[in-house]
Amino acid sequence: MNRSLAQVLSVLFHPLLLPTYLFAVILYYMPSSMLTLPLQVRWVVLAMIFFTTCLIPGAAAVVMVRFGQLDSVEMRRREQRALPLLFTAICYAATTFLLYRESAYDAIFYFVMGIIAASVFLTFAISQFWKISAHSVGMGGGLGLLLVLNNLAPEAMLVFPIAIAIFLTGAVLSARLALQAHTPAQVYAGFGSGFLLALSAATVALY
Repeated sequence: MNRSLAQVLSVLFHPLLLPTYLFAVILYYMPSSMLTLPLQVRWVVLAMIFFTTCLIPGAAAVVMVRFGQLDSVEMRRREQRALPLLFTAICYAATTFLLYRESAYDAIFYFVMGIIAASVFLTFAISQFWKISAHSVGMGGGLGLLLVLNNLAPEAMLVFPIAIAIFLTGAVLSARLALQAHTPAQVYAGFGSGFLLALSAATVALY
């Protein structure tokens, strides 16, 4: 893969952006039978997700770079990943709690956000001893959650989003390998971890 394309894919599908993309599908693609939140106010949820899962952790990473805690926001060194991953996981857990506490929000919101938060905590834990690919964990978890949502609401016809997710997952994993950001084992293990976590957590929660 061309290195420039690999860099673009890595930025467009950065792990911090994936919750926003997934919630966009939930809020504007899922059938009305799955959601009670009025269409005209759903943007508020999407804006909150973007703010708490992307802007805040992203800004924190920039601050860590300025204070010398990180060499760069790309976190190339495994030993520097712990603090930003832990901070991000806490932000995601807090977002899950906010979605749970507000009775006007549908249960599917905190259900999905809780699984995403768990995947970040898993990435943090594994990163203590191995540089697993956070991009791959995120893409695998996102694909797994789309399959879960399709099972919960077959009428949503999520075949098209799932097909796109499969294609993009392959592209992003290839991009990480092309940039030599990770070994093949770290990339494939990341995908498998995120994918299996989403499916197993959903199975436990729903059944």
